Amino acid sequence: MTTLLVSQRNFESHVTPAGHPERPDRLRAIEEVLGRDRFAALKRMEAPSADLNLAELVHAPGYLEALRRARPAEGVGQIDEDTFISSGSLDACATALGGGLAALEAVALGEVKNAFCAVRPPGHHAEIERPMGFCLINTIAIVAREAQRKFGAERVAIVDFDVHHGNGTQDIFKADASVFYASSHQMPLFPGTGAPSQTGVGNIVNLALPAGSNGEVMREAYEARIFPALDAFAPDFLLISAGFDADYRDPLAGLNWVSEDYGWITGKLMEIAERACEGRIVSLLEGGYDRNGLAGGVASHVGMLMGADAA
Repeated sequence: MTTLLVSQRNFESHVTPAGHPERPDRLRAIEEVLGRDRFAALKRMEAPSADLNLAELVHAPGYLEALRRARPAEGVGQIDEDTFISSGSLDACATALGGGLAALEAVALGEVKNAFCAVRPPGHHAEIERPMGFCLINTIAIVAREAQRKFGAERVAIVDFDVHHGNGTQDIFKADASVFYASSHQMPLFPGTGAPSQTGVGNIVNLALPAGSNGEVMREAYEARIFPALDAFAPDFLLISAGFDADYRDPLAGLNWVSEDYGWITGKLMEIAERACEGRIVSLLEGGYDRNGLAGGVASHVGMLMGADAA
């Protein structure tokens, strides 16, 4: 089983203020852990730059131009209380998207079994008309649309295990039955969306987890709700919004997952993808703000994607 790791050469181009949790050191932690001997069998590539005009596949007309206007010539500009843009941020967005699209192509063409993209900034909070929550463009939503447009996928599924609800992804696909979106997240917590009653057109599954709950609670809930719905949807392609901030050490949330919980979810998703779509999975990094928690979760996630190659 060949797993592709897509890295991002210019991940430091997106600058946030000192002390901001979404910082370049996150990717340094991932580079360090995935540089270990255990991961030597990974196929590796650098993310190419993509055409950011593809944002029009999921965002409102004028969205990208508004980001360009907000981008400062130097220093860091502020979009909202938590979301910042620097002179190089859109370059980083272009390679984050390019990485996702390159991984999609490699998996779709059978060059690799699955892929993980270690890229920033994250994207799942970016709504149709509004960047927010550290996110500028909704990378995974664009990748989903390209899976349909370029590779003919009739049904695309996105599973989001970031501790924060992916309100942007839900906003984009809530009326589109061809895209299944499932999210597990702490509630109440930013951004305040993701109630189980929010079901779109039957294509949305929201799993709200109480603060302090652990991996056992998560496993029971996934087995009861998300996995059966995903199995029934039978996607042609499975995408993962891989956030690692449900880790018990994360400073921005209050769930008590451990690194092995990410391996468990990944393995279960791989089983469903094997039944539905010959194992085709592309995973994109979202959150995760404790360095050790992020590294441990990514190691467990990527190790499971690799299967025997990570043994």
